[in-house]
Amino acid sequence: MTTENKLKVQLVKSPIGTKESHRATVRGLGLRGVNSTSELEDTPAVRGMINKISYMVKIL
Repeated sequence: MTTENKLKVQLVKSPIGTKESHRATVRGLGLRGVNSTSELEDTPAVRGMINKISYMVKIL
């Protein structure tokens, strides 16, 4: 079995008032309300999504 690296991401800013595509990215990462966290696989796609909304999330 291979061990996959995981990223833990926390939403620290509300997506209210942001672009629709940014709100969709937040939902795509599995984040709901402020301070919710999600553990995701470390892939280029996930990294790109985090980079897109970097002003709203914190990597734990």
